[in-house]
Amino acid sequence: MSQEVRNLEPKVLWNKFADLNAVPRPSKKEERVIAFMMEFGEKLGLPTIKDHVGNVIIKKPATPGMENRKTVVLQSHLDMVHQKNNDTVFDFDTQGIEMYVDGDWVRANGTTLGADNGLGVATIMAILESTDIPHPAIEALFTIDEETGMTGAMGLQGGMLEGQILLNLDTEEDDEIDIGCAGGVDVTAVAEYDEEETPEGSVAYQITVKGLVGGHSGMDIHKGLGNANKLMNRLLFDGFDNFGLQISEINGGSLRNAIPRESVAKVIIAQAYDEAFVFDMQQIVNEIKAEFASTEPNLEVVFEKLETLPAKVMPPVAQFYFVRAMYTAHNGVYRMSADFEGLVETSNNIAKVNVGEGKLSVKCLTRSSVETSKFDLANALRSAFELMGCEVEFSGSYPGWTPNAKSEILDVLTEIYEKQNGTKADVVACHAGLECGILGTNYPDMDMISFGPTIKGAHSPVERASISSAQKYWKFVLEILKNIPLK
Repeated sequence: MSQEVRNLEPKVLWNKFADLNAVPRPSKKEERVIAFMMEFGEKLGLPTIKDHVGNVIIKKPATPGMENRKTVVLQSHLDMVHQKNNDTVFDFDTQGIEMYVDGDWVRANGTTLGADNGLGVATIMAILESTDIPHPAIEALFTIDEETGMTGAMGLQGGMLEGQILLNLDTEEDDEIDIGCAGGVDVTAVAEYDEEETPEGSVAYQITVKGLVGGHSGMDIHKGLGNANKLMNRLLFDGFDNFGLQISEINGGSLRNAIPRESVAKVIIAQAYDEAFVFDMQQIVNEIKAEFASTEPNLEVVFEKLETLPAKVMPPVAQFYFVRAMYTAHNGVYRMSADFEGLVETSNNIAKVNVGEGKLSVKCLTRSSVETSKFDLANALRSAFELMGCEVEFSGSYPGWTPNAKSEILDVLTEIYEKQNGTKADVVACHAGLECGILGTNYPDMDMISFGPTIKGAHSPVERASISSAQKYWKFVLEILKNIPLK
C-alpha cells in the first residue's frame, strides 16, 4: 500500500514520509526514530547530534550564493499520536503505518496516519538530502515527545542553535500562517474508595459508547463533538439517581490530546429494575443522538447484559460524589478570545477516565493562550474534584506563543503566499500547542512562524493528508527558502 504513496508528487516528500512511517514512533517511545534520524544525518555526512533529552539536530551549510542569508531552523517533531479503531489489530510499538491513497487523500488502515507531524519531518529530510534546492544555512531540529508533554522542546538548551529564523512545519490548514498558539497544563484527579460486595438480586450490564468522531483536543474542541466520557457520565448519573445503578469499572478515552471516542462501563442494578432501566436508558440515548445528529452521525450506545456479575462495586456515597463531579467538570470551550475573532482562548478536554478495584482517575488537558485563564479553568476543575475527595495534580505546564505581528519572516511568507495563490493567507493564532512558545523561552530573539499542509482528523484513526495540498505546500516551502532575508 505504501508504494502508491511513494509514487505521489512530489516524490521526494512522499518517499521520505513513507520511510519515516515505516519506523514505529509513538510518543515517549522514540528510541527507534531517534536512531533512524541520527543514521540519516550521518549518512549524508552532515553534523548530527542528539542532545541530552533525545532531540536530534542536523546542520547543513548554505548552497552557493545563499551564504549571506540568515540561518534558518527547520523544526518538526518526531513522535506521533497512536490511536486505532477497536476492531483494528495493530501494534504501534512494532509496526509501521499502513497507508493507502483515497482520491486526494492519504489515509491509514484503521490507525492514525502520523502526518502530524510526519509530513513536516519528511519535508526537512528531503531538503537535507537535496542537491538542487537553493537554501540558506539550515539547522534541522527534530524534537521528541511533542504530543504528550513537549518535553523535547522544554529540554532543548539555549546555545544549541544559532539560527535567527525558525520555521515550524506543524500546522494543518494550508491557507493559514500561524503566529501564536495556546499553552497547556495536565490536570489529574485521583482517589481511592472502599469497594463493597455486589448485592444479591442484581443484574450486570456493559455499556459501550462508541462511534464518535474524536479528533485533536485543541484544533477540534470548538466543533461540538461528543466526548465519550461526558456522554457515559450522563447515562451513569441517570441510572444511579433513578435505579440505584452501581459502577464496577469504567475505561474511557486514551490520550490527553485526543477527544475521547469510546468509553466502556460495567455496572449493576437491582433485577427488579431491569426492564425499566433498559427502557429509560434507551430514551436518554435517543435524546443524546438527537442532540449530536449533525456532529456525531455514527454515535452508538450498546447495552449488553453480562452473564457474570462483577464481585465488587463502588459504594453509593462515593458514586454520588463521583458522577456529580464528572457532571460539574467543564469540558469543551471555556472562553473565546477577545482579541482574535473566532479563536478559542481557553478549553478543557476530559480525556481519560478509569474506575475500578477501589481506585479512580480522571485525566484532563487544559489549554489557553492566556496563562491566567489557563489556571483559572484548571482551578475550577481542581475544585470540582477536590470537593469529592480527590487529590488533584497539575503537571506538564507549558507556555503559549505570543503573536508577533511585526515579524520579518511573516512579511516574507504572506507576500509569497499571495503571489503563488492569488489570495491572502489567513494569519492566525491557533488553539493547538505548538512548540514555538516553549522554544522561545531559551531563544527569545528568534523570529518564528508556523505553517503546513492540510491534514484532517489529526489524533484520530480518520486522520488524512491532502495530496494536492502537499504539492501546494512543497512549492511554498521551496520559495520561502529562496527568499530568506539577508543577515
